[in-house]
Amino acid sequence: MSKKNRPPQDVDALIQRLQADFAAMPPQFQIGARYLIDHPHEVPIASMRTLATQAGVLPATLVRLAQSLGFSGWTELKAVFVQSLHASPMAYTDSAKAVLKGRNKPLAMLQRAVQAQAQNVSKIAEQNATSMAQAVDLLVKAKRVYVAGFRASHAPAFTFYYLYRLFRNPITMLRAEAGTLEMELRALEAGDVVVLVAFAPYSQEIVRVYEAALESGCKVIALCDSQVAPIALEANCNLIFSTEAPSFFPSSTAAVALVEGLIEQILARTGKKAVMDLQSMENQLHQTGYWKR
Repeated sequence: MSKKNRPPQDVDALIQRLQADFAAMPPQFQIGARYLIDHPHEVPIASMRTLATQAGVLPATLVRLAQSLGFSGWTELKAVFVQSLHASPMAYTDSAKAVLKGRNKPLAMLQRAVQAQAQNVSKIAEQNATSMAQAVDLLVKAKRVYVAGFRASHAPAFTFYYLYRLFRNPITMLRAEAGTLEMELRALEAGDVVVLVAFAPYSQEIVRVYEAALESGCKVIALCDSQVAPIALEANCNLIFSTEAPSFFPSSTAAVALVEGLIEQILARTGKKAVMDLQSMENQLHQTGYWKR
């Protein structure tokens, strides 16, 4: 079996395959594919007939769509979604108990952590080979940019805000401080770009920002750990990072690396003006004493 006809082994790979093949699909396949992309959480729990009715195609269309992707039939394709449903992230407490088993080997623990981070970072280029340019294009054309990331996702989101602010304006960090998130979201308008950073388990706040951005007609860029993350399903562009780690919490190292790569490409696209604005910012920070030489 050729690599092209080899069936995807996980939901993210399956969604990416559907997106890559979408333009060349027959119209009925496109309808079925779009439904699977937009409603991945319904596939494991609904019958093929129900899904076909909701999508507006015949059940046989879903069977043929599955076969075109290299599966033997619908049941095999559905199994990929079922497997994803069962592969929920381990609870922090359970992961912490596993960490305790290796506490007498600190060097080995450190080596495993470093290896995991290196593997996560090494995947970024392949995971975002086509979407990175799209994200850069949206951002350099944006009227205004908003960025949000809560709890563990705040660090990579703030890194984006800080680095972007060094050479471009305007950008706003949505913070949700003192229960003011809904007030902040009232400022969103069509033409704005909203950058969301999140990984499982997803916060209620990030999902609310995502919903408000769509309702306001904003463009959405989702930096997340899955193509089927709640903030990725209707986003204009998804940038994916891996969070695997031997520790008790998901790793955000790859998320920060992805942000840094994105910022670098934005600066490159912006050109000499970005360099001049960056120099102006550097001079100001040194003159005011905020940066020490």
